[in-house]
Amino acid sequence: MHELTPGEPGYAELRDEVIATFAPLARRAALKFQNRGEELDDLVQVALVGLIKAVDRFDPSRGIQFVHYAVPTMTGELKRHFRDRAWSVRVNRRLQELHLRIAKAVPELSQRLQRMPSAEDLAEYLGETEEDIQSGLRCAGAYSTRSLSDTVPGSDSTQLAELMGELDQQIEMVPDRLALRGVIGRLPEREQHILKLRFEDNLTQADIADLIGVSQMHVSRLLAKAFAELKEMLVQDD
Repeated sequence: MHELTPGEPGYAELRDEVIATFAPLARRAALKFQNRGEELDDLVQVALVGLIKAVDRFDPSRGIQFVHYAVPTMTGELKRHFRDRAWSVRVNRRLQELHLRIAKAVPELSQRLQRMPSAEDLAEYLGETEEDIQSGLRCAGAYSTRSLSDTVPGSDSTQLAELMGELDQQIEMVPDRLALRGVIGRLPEREQHILKLRFEDNLTQADIADLIGVSQMHVSRLLAKAFAELKEMLVQDD
């Protein structure tokens, strides 16, 4: 094949023949990465991409057998797939690789210890700190996400979307309330008292007028004045 150049008669046929001959090798490479949340057929396709790259890049003049070049190329392609495309939420490369090492170590340690390995067990086995192991375990949640239409575990019909919170208007008003509280104390005591009666005690203007011995119209004017003063103070503070 390398005695020809792309486009020459016979080149494409030879290339296709090499790819078909080593396609089972691509499947074997993909099998090493199964049980990691990806469909085997998808992994085989990734490995075949690596095989095609190996076929196109292989230089027989270097004196190594093709299989010794193709296997690392396919393995690298599979690792890149898991690193760059398989994660639903992007995690830094070190944590991704640590997560994969943990995933491989868990069944090995489980068989050796006859129980699920703890973070301490994994740290000692992999030569990492417990803190790093905990980080690697936590990032597993970034690998795959669930649809909001999925049913909540243990429920027959409740969907995850039904458990999502809504925007709390009261929380959105907290900054405004804090700012208002800071300037109300600068009003005259009489106006503070009227505001308290109106908005904390929920009295009507008529009730306030009877209580403090003025007309309802005067109460209305006092409230309007208090509002104007508060607005001016809030603008000045901004």
